[in-house]
This record gives sequence, C-alpha cells and structure tokens, in this order.
Amino acid sequence: MQLYPAIDIRNGQCVRLRQGQFHDQEIYSNSPVKVAMQWEDMGATFIHLVDLDGALHGHGVNEDVIKEITNAVSIPVQVGGGIRTIKDIENKMNLGVNRVIIGTKAVENPVFIKEAINTFGRDRIVVGIDAKNGMVAIEGWEKVSNYNAVTLAMNMKELGVKTIVYTDIAKDGMLQGPNIECTKEMVEATELEIIASGGVSSLKDLESVNQIHVHGAIIGKALYENRIQLDEAIRLFE
Repeated sequence: MQLYPAIDIRNGQCVRLRQGQFHDQEIYSNSPVKVAMQWEDMGATFIHLVDLDGALHGHGVNEDVIKEITNAVSIPVQVGGGIRTIKDIENKMNLGVNRVIIGTKAVENPVFIKEAINTFGRDRIVVGIDAKNGMVAIEGWEKVSNYNAVTLAMNMKELGVKTIVYTDIAKDGMLQGPNIECTKEMVEATELEIIASGGVSSLKDLESVNQIHVHGAIIGKALYENRIQLDEAIRLFE
C-alpha cells in the first residue's frame, strides 16, 4: 500500500480543514517546503499536495510553493486543486509535478479527462472523487452533485482512468476513521487503483484500509497531531 503524507496549502501555509470547511482550519506550518522535506526524511516515497486556494478559485494559486517543494524533494509529488484545463495540467507538470488530480472537471466534462489521458498518459492523470453520503461533491466541496460516486468511477474507468483518490468528506479532518464500507465498495465495483483519503487517524485505520485492498492511503491530520508516526506506518504497510 502506497502511503501519501498530505500537505494542504492555503495562503502559502500548511493547513488542515475540518470536513473541507474553509472557515474551520488550523495552521500547522508557515513552511510547506520544510514539511515536505521532513516527510521525505522520514521515508515518504510520494507526497500528496492540495492547493486549497486553487480548489476554491478554480485555478492554480500556490504555484510558487509547489515549485519550491518539487525542487526541495527527490520523491514524486501529486497535486490537486483548481486544475480545470489542459494548460493547467501543463503548468503543473512544468513545476515538476509527477501526477495531477482532477476533481470538479471530471464531473462537469468527462471528455476533458479523455483528452488529458491522451495528452499526458494514464499514469499522470488521477481523478479525485470526493463524496458526501455516496454522492459526489464539487467546487472545493462547496456543492454536492447528483452523481453517485461509484457510477462516476465506472464512467472514468471507461475513459481510461487507472487511479482514483476517493475522499469521504464527512470523515476528512475529523480523525474518526475512514469510511471503510464506501471505500470497499469503490475498490470492488471498479477494480481500479483506489487511494483512500479522509479520516485515517491511527495505525489501526491503516490496517483496516489495507485489508480492503486499496492501492494507497493519504494521511493528513493524524501526522500533524502525532497520532501516526510516518516512518513506522511506512515500515508496516508500504
């Protein structure tokens, strides 16, 4: 299981939101670059970045910070937040990003995903499916669509998508454990590489997601609050 320490960037700082609420945030560091280097020092083999301002505004905002991070670490980085056009993807790749995560646009315009895969290859395009009660949320989680999460994933599979980051918003930043039931359904129904996101708060949670055969797991708040030691988690699960 691939582990992804998460760095959420807002106003150039490393923050965590609760349930994706922009008014409910905690600042953990003024230097996301130092945080990235720390995760690499602890054995991380991949880093998950989110441009929160980008997700809200629909275009890249924290690109200077992202560039600093890709320059500072030697491991691959994936980025989500505000990626809506082929040019946006190109810009991220030019910053040294290995993979981009596309969320809102995948719901609004599936043809865009096909174009992105044809242009950059399926190894570099990841679709982010964020769900509330099994329904897909879009635009920085501000709106809930009429799409069922598994149905959307199946549609993406038909377009050539290989990897999906599946986030349960109700669990995100709450340290209450991941939504095993919905994530398991996603893994079994789609047979895609599913990266579980949201709610991982302990090594026991990682054990639970590992047992349902996810491809990877994103760890955020639990690292910042020392509930999980990254090096130990990597030793046990990666």
